[in-house]
Amino acid sequence: MNVGLFIPCYVDQFYPHVAIATLRVLEAVGCTVRYPLNQTCCGQPMANSGYAHLTGGCDENFIRNFADYEYIVSPSGSCTLHIKQHLHGENATHETAATAIRSRVYELTEFLTDVVKVTDLGTLMPKRTAPIRVGLHQSCHGQRGLHLSQMSELMAPPFSKPVQLLKQIEGIDLVTLDRPDECCGFGGTFCVTEEAVSAKMGKDRVADHLRQGVDCITGVDVSCLMHMEGILKRTGSSVKVKHIAELLTNTL
Repeated sequence: MNVGLFIPCYVDQFYPHVAIATLRVLEAVGCTVRYPLNQTCCGQPMANSGYAHLTGGCDENFIRNFADYEYIVSPSGSCTLHIKQHLHGENATHETAATAIRSRVYELTEFLTDVVKVTDLGTLMPKRTAPIRVGLHQSCHGQRGLHLSQMSELMAPPFSKPVQLLKQIEGIDLVTLDRPDECCGFGGTFCVTEEAVSAKMGKDRVADHLRQGVDCITGVDVSCLMHMEGILKRTGSSVKVKHIAELLTNTL
């Protein structure tokens, strides 16, 4: 499979090891991966702040970088959802390309379960030396936008694509949270405009994981994990925070 690796700007700047782990996972399942060097921000921060009309440059740059790939994969549910729902071209030709891209962009766990249909990822990854207790944070964009897992308020059969993958890795003990799909409070620019509310929501989310005695908190969105990691560091906690790609490649 010909994959274009879409790395959000904040991952590139602050968490490049997540991008490397994503690359390793994709290559382990047989993908040919390329990283377009001229990619930048997808435009989500501006759109979320009410300035969607200013994202045209980001859209055009994304189209130039990714139009020729069979699949586009990202370790970020929120950025993936933004492209799926909001990427547009400045003219008819570019709009055709944008429409095609919107149908070919995937969040990492979505791609692994729905496209690659991996069922035994553990055989392709390094073995874990010791078991760890892991709490999974279900990010809002991934769960409610990309439908990576079932929402707990719905009377429907439960499913979770991240859990499906984590259970294939030996030595990961997934805990059950009291509130499995509660928002962490990050919310992009919400954490700036409503700092106090955001921080309190994050503390509540972290507390749930701590009650279960986790060694590590994981998820599919580095932005949410960054928010919770900051809260943990300010309390001196030893609990680690890792993107799911890092757990799948046993880089803890």
